[in-house]
Amino acid sequence: MSRAPRAVPSRLRRKRVLKAAKGFYGRRKSNITTANAAVDKSMQYAYVGRKLKKRNFRALWIQRINAAVREHGLTYSRFISCLATAGIEMDRKVLADLAVREPEAFKALVDQATQPR
Repeated sequence: MSRAPRAVPSRLRRKRVLKAAKGFYGRRKSNITTANAAVDKSMQYAYVGRKLKKRNFRALWIQRINAAVREHGLTYSRFISCLATAGIEMDRKVLADLAVREPEAFKALVDQATQPR
């Protein structure tokens, strides 16, 4: 059986890692051993960061809704409870967007949610 040259796959693998390490500081961008470790770690940070981004945005939406609702004499938790009892199903992203861009529509939503049942 003939011998298979391994230069091409290994070179491509190294090129892929060094391309991913572009912009890193010092040897981390040029030395394959340190670049491997740096790219592995950066991928872990990227994975965790995608989860944290969702958490951070939800917290931001809640803060915006809370600030807008307090102008109308309610708290965030009371407002969400009133929405649920009124049967209004809107996610926090849309509510926060309404609070920032359409204050009149948001006020109408607050009034509709707080009407006595």
